Amino acid sequence: MTALTTVLTALGLAGCNRGPSLETRPAITASPGDHRDLAIGSAGFTESELLAQMYAALLAHAGYRTRVLTVGNRELYEPALEAGQIDVVPEYAATFADWLNAKNKGSKAAPVASSDLGATMAVLRRLATDRGLTVLPAGRAVDQNAFAVSAAYAREHRLKTLSDMGRAKLPVRLAAGDECVQRPFCAPGLRKTYGIDITAIDPKGVGTIPAKQAVQRGQDQMMVTTSTDATLDQFGLVLLADDKKLQNADYVIPVVNRARAGGARVAAALNRLNKVLTTSDLAHLNEQVDSWRRLPADVAHNYLVSKRLLPRG
Repeated sequence: MTALTTVLTALGLAGCNRGPSLETRPAITASPGDHRDLAIGSAGFTESELLAQMYAALLAHAGYRTRVLTVGNRELYEPALEAGQIDVVPEYAATFADWLNAKNKGSKAAPVASSDLGATMAVLRRLATDRGLTVLPAGRAVDQNAFAVSAAYAREHRLKTLSDMGRAKLPVRLAAGDECVQRPFCAPGLRKTYGIDITAIDPKGVGTIPAKQAVQRGQDQMMVTTSTDATLDQFGLVLLADDKKLQNADYVIPVVNRARAGGARVAAALNRLNKVLTTSDLAHLNEQVDSWRRLPADVAHNYLVSKRLLPRG
């Protein structure tokens, strides 16, 4: 049995992706709790693990006993969060809002998130409250789709924004995931919002090394990555600004189980990170793990110490 399977079995999550039953409804309306032992969930990718480790360290410093559980995807950790088997998870505002809405209304439900953070958070909080969850304030860091070109290409065509790319009327072969063909925030949105001439999708994935190499070599003109990708400069790539806000407000947010961790002390501890962590910081932390091969727990601890959120030593 793998470590991940062991975790899922211990949580009783295998095959479970439903919300609370009627029998658990009292927990949803319960007063905010303040349990001393808290499980922090991680989705298993570098950024999620870093955020979970920082949450755990800040809560431990505030007097809680904490542990980090790696649960591979939202379909597993969100029901565990509702059930109180996980108490805190790092999430992304727009993505989580649309995910909860689709969970309520089905996979074909119209999106409820937008590029407006305030409006997105208002919808998200209503959806989360119905499931016994509390969404804490968004921080400064945002991780959303972003579009990169080679620095040489940007200089040649005087490109700084996606609007510049549209005005240049250049044919663009885009390195991306297969889903980019139909996702409204990918190829269709680039065409509609910016007038960019996407001639083809090169299915090399989002932010992958092959995608970066293809743009670096000029085989593709642009690629889809994320705003916290810290390795672009290694390939001579730069981001074009999303100046018309095509992308949704995917700001980093802590989400907690209200009955177990919905009190003011947890919120205060986690909000200390929100006040300092930037998108650039998060990109650099990702780089330390992915490129420098440092352990997420060590990188998280060192960052918190550097920002005086934890004592030295």
